[in-house]
Amino acid sequence: PLLVTVEDEQTQVDYVVERVLAAREGGLALRNQAVLFRTAHHSDALEIELGKRNIPYVKYGGLKFLEAAHVKDLVCLLRWAENPRDAIAGFRITQLLDGIGPTTASRIVDHVEAAGHDLRALADFPAPAAAQSRWQPLCDLLVGLQTMDWSDQLRAIRGWYDPVLEDRYDAVAVRQGDLDQLEHIGAGYTSRERFLSELTLDPPAGSGDQAGPPHLDEDFLILSTIHSAKGQEWDAVYLLNLADGCIPSDMATGDVEQIEEERRLLYVAMTRARNQLHLVHPLRFFVRQQHRHGDRHVFTPLSRFVPEEIHDCFERVSSCREPIGTGGRVRARARVDVGAKVRSLF
Repeated sequence: PLLVTVEDEQTQVDYVVERVLAAREGGLALRNQAVLFRTAHHSDALEIELGKRNIPYVKYGGLKFLEAAHVKDLVCLLRWAENPRDAIAGFRITQLLDGIGPTTASRIVDHVEAAGHDLRALADFPAPAAAQSRWQPLCDLLVGLQTMDWSDQLRAIRGWYDPVLEDRYDAVAVRQGDLDQLEHIGAGYTSRERFLSELTLDPPAGSGDQAGPPHLDEDFLILSTIHSAKGQEWDAVYLLNLADGCIPSDMATGDVEQIEEERRLLYVAMTRARNQLHLVHPLRFFVRQQHRHGDRHVFTPLSRFVPEEIHDCFERVSSCREPIGTGGRVRARARVDVGAKVRSLF
């Protein structure tokens, strides 16, 4: 098994994608590889990168990042601002307001079309009384996005959308974390057009435990929470975020029983691998709640479940480059019973 140290979450994504593709080139099908994580949102950045590279995947243990309703809402706001002819985006966004259903939403979209797809015409539409408090701010936002710097647009949208999110959805804190992640990802692009061109918004094909499985004859990478991976095995397994605060979760360190349950989860994750196991530890994580131009990170220690005494049981890899001690040469591939090695550690 490999114990991999990377600089941050994006470097972790790069490492996993490169290794997955290298394994596929070596003859290991995507469906025989799995990326595991403690919590569903830990795969957000990875899903964006997989979409950019057209790597098919199926996710177990939650909706795909871009299929989540709140993420779709925010991206549809950007899509409508980018292209006022996008009737689907307009139809979705207008129905976020109280008192606006499908019929009124269709009338609004038609009103914009009749005005030559000029979003300034929205202010002339007689919105229902229940929608008034948020209607004019939405009109102002969509017009303002036309001239606003890209670096400010997602934050401006959040200013309007976050109160809507709180009224319409449950698990608000988790959903806001997803939107924070989307903002962070958006900061890596030079324009709204470029950002949208890298994203795909396919309709969700599933919900709950399983999201959007491809046809059985297709090849696809497996993404799964550890809980949803129980009873499964793959030839290659990549475990994300092997850091204290993630594994064990910082929400599950209140007592010994919770910590032991987290240890068992790590055991489950590690024993899903038949031949290859990559345990990836990002040294730092981006802080979600900060100034929109901030770049503050926190440094995280390796999970307490992998103490220094057992580090010799792993092949060490640093900064997504060559395994430590190989002198720049990749070691010959050997067939190893990873499950047996892992079980011996517990």
